[in-house]
Amino acid sequence: MAGNSDLTVPVSISAGIHIGVIVILALGISFDDKPKQMQTAASAPAVQAIVIDQQKVTDRVEQLKKQKQDALQQEKARQAELERKALEARRERESEQEKIKTLEIQRKLKEAETQKANDAAKAAQVKQQQEKERALKAEEIRKQKEKEQKASEEAAKQAAEKRKQEEATAKKAQEERQRAEEERKRKEEAERKQREDAERKRKAEADAKARQEREMAEAMAAEQDSLSKTRNRQVLSEVDKYKAMIIATIQRNLVVDESMRGKSCRVFIRLAADGFVTTAQTLEGDQVVCRAAKVSINKAGRLPVSPEPAVYQQLKEINLTVSPEFN
Repeated sequence: MAGNSDLTVPVSISAGIHIGVIVILALGISFDDKPKQMQTAASAPAVQAIVIDQQKVTDRVEQLKKQKQDALQQEKARQAELERKALEARRERESEQEKIKTLEIQRKLKEAETQKANDAAKAAQVKQQQEKERALKAEEIRKQKEKEQKASEEAAKQAAEKRKQEEATAKKAQEERQRAEEERKRKEEAERKQREDAERKRKAEADAKARQEREMAEAMAAEQDSLSKTRNRQVLSEVDKYKAMIIATIQRNLVVDESMRGKSCRVFIRLAADGFVTTAQTLEGDQVVCRAAKVSINKAGRLPVSPEPAVYQQLKEINLTVSPEFN
C-alpha cells in the first residue's frame, strides 16, 4: 500500500542510524587521528559511560520500535477503516442499486397494470360498440320485417280487392248475358205473337239489338277500363313496394353519424333486369349523406327488382331520396 511505503523509508533510515551509533559505541571506535594511550586507572568510568549510552540507545531503539509498531497499527487501523468505509460504500451502492431495481420493477408492474387497465377499458368499449351495433342491426331487421309484413299485407289486400272486382265484373257480365238471353226470348215471343206487325217488330228488334250491342260495347269498355285501372293500381303498388325495399337495402348498408341527422340526399339509380346497379349518381343534398349513400349503393351491388316487366319498366331508372335513420 502507498501508506506503508511512505512510512517504511523514514523508519528504516532512523533504525540504520541508531544501529550504526550502537556499533560505534560498542566497538569504542575513535575518530581522532592520534592514538590514545591505554588508561588503566580511568577505565571504569569509561565503561560505565558506554553502558549508560548503550542503555539510552536501547531505549531509543525500543522507542523507535514502539513508534514503528504504533505507526503500523495506526496504518492497519487506517486501512481497516478505509476498507470498512469502502465496504459500507459498496453496500450502500448495492442497496441503492437494489432500491433502483425495486423501483424499476414497481414502475414496470405499474405500467403493466396501467396497460392492462387500458386494454380492459378498450375491450369494454369495443364490446359496448359491438353490442350497440348488434342492437342497431336487430332493430333494422325488425323494421325491415315490419315493412315486408306491411307490404305483404297490402299486397294481399290488393289481391283480395282485385278478386272482388273481377268477381263483380264477372257477375255483371253474367247478368248482362242473362238479360240479353231474356230479351232475345222476349223478342222471339213477340215476333211469334205479332207476325202481322213484322216490319215494326223487325225495326224494334233492330233497335233493341243496336241498343244491346251498344250496351254490350259500353259494358265491355267499362270492364276493360276497370281491369286497366286495377292493373295500373297493381303496378303502381308493386313499384312503391319495391321502391321501399330498395330504400331499405340502402339504409341497411348506410353508415351514419350525428352530423347527418336531419339531412338527406337525392340520388339517381339505373338498374339492370336482375337488379344490378349500372349507374348511381348523386343529384342534390348534403355532401356527407350523398357520399355515404353512394358507398351504400355500391356496397349493395344489386337492389330488389320485380320480375314483372311493367313494374321493372317503372323501376329501371329511378330517383330516390336517402335520409339517414337514427334510433
